[in-house]
Amino acid sequence: MTRPAPEEIKSCCATAYQNDAVALLLGDSRHPGGRRLTRRLADALGLAPRERVLDVAAGTGGTALLLAREYGVEADGVDLGEASVAKAAATAAAAGAGGTVRFHAGDAERLPFDDATFDAVVCECAFCTFPDKPTAAAEIARVLRPGGRAGITDITVTGPLDERLAGLAGWVACIADARSADDYTAVLDGAGLRVTRSERHDDALITMIDMIEARLRGFKIIRPSAFTGIDLGTALQMTALARAAATRGDAGYVLMAAQK
Repeated sequence: MTRPAPEEIKSCCATAYQNDAVALLLGDSRHPGGRRLTRRLADALGLAPRERVLDVAAGTGGTALLLAREYGVEADGVDLGEASVAKAAATAAAAGAGGTVRFHAGDAERLPFDDATFDAVVCECAFCTFPDKPTAAAEIARVLRPGGRAGITDITVTGPLDERLAGLAGWVACIADARSADDYTAVLDGAGLRVTRSERHDDALITMIDMIEARLRGFKIIRPSAFTGIDLGTALQMTALARAAATRGDAGYVLMAAQK
């Protein structure tokens, strides 16, 4: 199957994750492991009060707000979806966090920040969707201060995938261009980010796939109007294919911490 064009991938992913139906399926955190794994990532990076932290592909801002509230950091979030950025900013303002949490529209491959701006950068379940991963990693390294830390949690793929997962639906499902942990390590290392910690959390991926499938089936019966514009049949097919890959061990989930 022909790989979709980079701008098509970015636009499709940004549009999909701004859809309210996504929140119904994935919950506020929108990634495997939820807030528990976000806290584990923050602990792995040793986040400290008053540090400045960037969340790349921040979505509606759940991670940035959690880090500011629980770790005392000054957080910025950047996302390609302007509706997501607006929603995140409104949530921060309503929570009284406007002074310590800010959100920006921007591309992960062209981050809208000066060099050496942040003490730490996080990216949860999104690095795998970036069409140009070496450039995204280089951008993360660029905006980090010397000695700064980068942390990602993401889907891994180590075996062959069904060809139906190679199209846009597979990109939106965060699996079409997922790599092995070794490949992610090589990409980060190529950007000057030395991996200091790598943990498997495959159970978190399987748990989330099962939750999504159950919610899809429930909403298909009870509230199909919530998914206007979404082909529930295709969504269930993608979920089944992802579940099969995870069960075989061809797909998993990893937490990685690195240092510039």
